[in-house]
Amino acid sequence: MAASPRTGPLVTVVAALQVGTGVALDRILAFEDDIRGAALVVLPEAVLGGYPRGGPFPEYFRSAVRVPGPEVAELAGLAARTGASLVVGVIERDGSTLYSTAVFLDPHLGLVAKHRKLVPTERERLVWGRGDGSTLPAVPTAAGLAGAAICWENHMPLFRAAMYAKGVEIWCAPTADDRDVWQASMRHIADEGRCFVVSACPYELSGEDPFRGGSVIVGPLGDVLAGPLRDAAGVIRAEIDLEQIVAARKSLDVSGHYARPDVFSLTVDERPRDGVTFLR
Repeated sequence: MAASPRTGPLVTVVAALQVGTGVALDRILAFEDDIRGAALVVLPEAVLGGYPRGGPFPEYFRSAVRVPGPEVAELAGLAARTGASLVVGVIERDGSTLYSTAVFLDPHLGLVAKHRKLVPTERERLVWGRGDGSTLPAVPTAAGLAGAAICWENHMPLFRAAMYAKGVEIWCAPTADDRDVWQASMRHIADEGRCFVVSACPYELSGEDPFRGGSVIVGPLGDVLAGPLRDAAGVIRAEIDLEQIVAARKSLDVSGHYARPDVFSLTVDERPRDGVTFLR
């Protein structure tokens, strides 16, 4: 089922909610008043389920969520009450495998899509499976056409090319990367794709592996519109105007007049790749 199309004005508000990973659902719901009024809100990677830190795997496995499932239904309720589309990083449990997943929640239709991270990084590979090309959605929202790249997927040039070709206007980047260089990556993607970028990073000081935050919103010429938010939980917001994308892509449209299909080509396989296929 497709999300409800954008029917409102071209000028809307987008936001990033900066909280820790693996927080209780109530912690997210407590920000209801803060996100109300935004057309789209992005939350960090693994905000439900938690980022892997080497603890007992059975406990970590049990903390993951099903998609769809009761926790996702609660988030859909939050979207409905606030009128905001939500893009939320969760640890998804499917059978006996875990995935870093971004779920798309529409305020009218609930869960409309998900994206599973294609390539876990370093220690993530010990506990997370790899997604396939069947979960690369471009989702209509009240803020614009939204897609998601999770953490270091943003460093995959061919992934970016595929999403640009889908016409993404709001590039959602749930992440666990709080380095200063991440800001440069977000500005580059906004400028390269001529899109708005909303990146949500965790803020979490407990343990030996803290996250300092760094959530940021960037315009289609690479200009920072809000953030980066450091050393605090909270919400950043920015007013965006989709007409700026039209103007920006006049000079650079990497999937259009700036492409060279006679020289370069990209094939994207969006078929599901299940571990077992039954032929009848």
